[in-house]
Amino acid sequence: MRQDSRLSRMLHVLIHMAEAEKPLTSDAIAMMLNTNPVVVRRTMGGLRDAGYVHSEKGHGGGWTLARPLADISLLDVYRAVGEPDVFAIGSAYDRPECLVEQAVTAAVDDALRDAEALLLRRFKEVSLADLAADFGRRLQGHRPCGTAD
Repeated sequence: MRQDSRLSRMLHVLIHMAEAEKPLTSDAIAMMLNTNPVVVRRTMGGLRDAGYVHSEKGHGGGWTLARPLADISLLDVYRAVGEPDVFAIGSAYDRPECLVEQAVTAAVDDALRDAEALLLRRFKEVSLADLAADFGRRLQGHRPCGTAD
């Protein structure tokens, strides 16, 4: 199963938006993500509808943050991009007839529900400001490739 990267990609974009000195166009974001501007507009539309970004059309327009990073959590972005499946594993059948498969399905589904609830609680605790601060710390200690120690 292919991984759904909408959450991580939009978190990436939002941090760049906070650092940008001007609005970012869909074309610029698409280049950053190596995707199509239509995909960017569709995904950013969910963030706009949730009130996290603003879009301005025309010359000099583009996407800007509508809220401070501290007011946006990973959970907020997760919900705004459509709550993609957290796990790629799951039951083989929706309603298995085999009693063994029923027992397996019940155990796996219970564990996945618990794990997802824990993950979403953690997403709620982490703000985009936390991500930006971590980026800043990493940037401070970064040395370009090929430089001597």
